[in-house]
Amino acid sequence: MSIWKFLFNLDERRNWYLRKMPEGPLRSYYESSFPANDTDWRQVDYLALDFETTGLDKRKDEILSIGFAPIRGQSIRLSEADHFLARPVSAIPEASAVIHGILDDTASVARPLEEVLPRLLKALESKVLLAHHAAIEYEFLSCACKKIYGYPFIGPVVDTLALEVRIFRSMDKPIRSGDLRLDKARQRYNLPRYPAHNALIDAIAAGELFLAQGTYRRKRRPLQLKDMTVIT
Repeated sequence: MSIWKFLFNLDERRNWYLRKMPEGPLRSYYESSFPANDTDWRQVDYLALDFETTGLDKRKDEILSIGFAPIRGQSIRLSEADHFLARPVSAIPEASAVIHGILDDTASVARPLEEVLPRLLKALESKVLLAHHAAIEYEFLSCACKKIYGYPFIGPVVDTLALEVRIFRSMDKPIRSGDLRLDKARQRYNLPRYPAHNALIDAIAAGELFLAQGTYRRKRRPLQLKDMTVIT
């Protein structure tokens, strides 16, 4: 199925899945419209998203916390932001707990992922997923949807890390170790420093970085959504 992304666009793939998919939260997401690629990026709604996980292997590791904040009209809508935990099936590895601070006793009282995932899918309807190093969120979300609903997640994606790479290359600047980290990228736009590894804070931080990147790049020429996405 991976060859599909080269042969068919998102709308064609979505329509194929809709012919087979049963009723449920993922189908409701698929039935919402994807923003058109030629839309001015400022007219598109986004959902800045971050996960904290038990590790980086989407096949065996689990989502522990989900944080998101909508972006509409070049503004982060904090009143619509959300942050919640998901109860893992397995014990949380000590190596990951040291990073995000989520312990077994805290996670044990959370609801299972299949109960909280519909909140995220509802928030993503008709929006572009936005994250820093978005492959993590996209792949974990798609894998979770396959396990719970039997079908993958697909949708347009903006990756602020990828946008930063494009900016470096447009300026013919070398990329040094650490340059693409979220905090380091934010420093280049004089954005404030935030504590790391909290899903909601990191989602907001990525959203602020994206708005700064879009404003910076807009000086060159008017940009469309397709200029900002890594998956279209």
